[in-house]
Amino acid sequence: MRENNTDLRVLRTKESIRDALVELIDEKGFEAITVKDITIRAKINRGTFYAHYQDKFDLMTKCEEEIMHEMSRIVKQNFPGLIAAHGTKLPTETPFSIAVSVFEFLNENSGFMKAVLGPKGDLSFQTRLKDFMWKTMFGNNSDGLVREVVPGQYLASYVASAHIGVIQQWLNSGRKESPQEMARILSTITVNGPFYAAGLKS
Repeated sequence: MRENNTDLRVLRTKESIRDALVELIDEKGFEAITVKDITIRAKINRGTFYAHYQDKFDLMTKCEEEIMHEMSRIVKQNFPGLIAAHGTKLPTETPFSIAVSVFEFLNENSGFMKAVLGPKGDLSFQTRLKDFMWKTMFGNNSDGLVREVVPGQYLASYVASAHIGVIQQWLNSGRKESPQEMARILSTITVNGPFYAAGLKS
């Protein structure tokens, strides 16, 4: 029982630290934040902070890694062997199903995602997220899947940048659409292309 209490206390402490980080990024930007700022906002002492993180960069990295790990788990758990099972022919409903699960997760973590993907957040995170998104979807098969049409690295950059742009727009405009509606929007653009989504192509 004591171990459970300790685990719960650690989780709450880390949650307070993460919440403080998000608030402070919004207020003053990541670059200007100090560990002292975080500890004051989270109502903890410096020793407690350093028991979990080396510095603010370690905190940011670990928060980002948790997000990416959880997104990876969602995709792999719900859609094992996605590419292996379907090759290059994905059923239309598959990207939609993946997108619903991911948008639900982003909705639950909207504060952190909005802060870290915003102009005051961590610009390097976008690059790592793009790379992560492509590898999660296609693993090591990306070149083999797209070599015949366009070079893989350009398609990877286009798809990942577009997805992140849609996510940023949704977060910044107050998440008015549901995860299901956002999944439909993103899947329509991804599966049918931007010209179809704009009504320029039947």
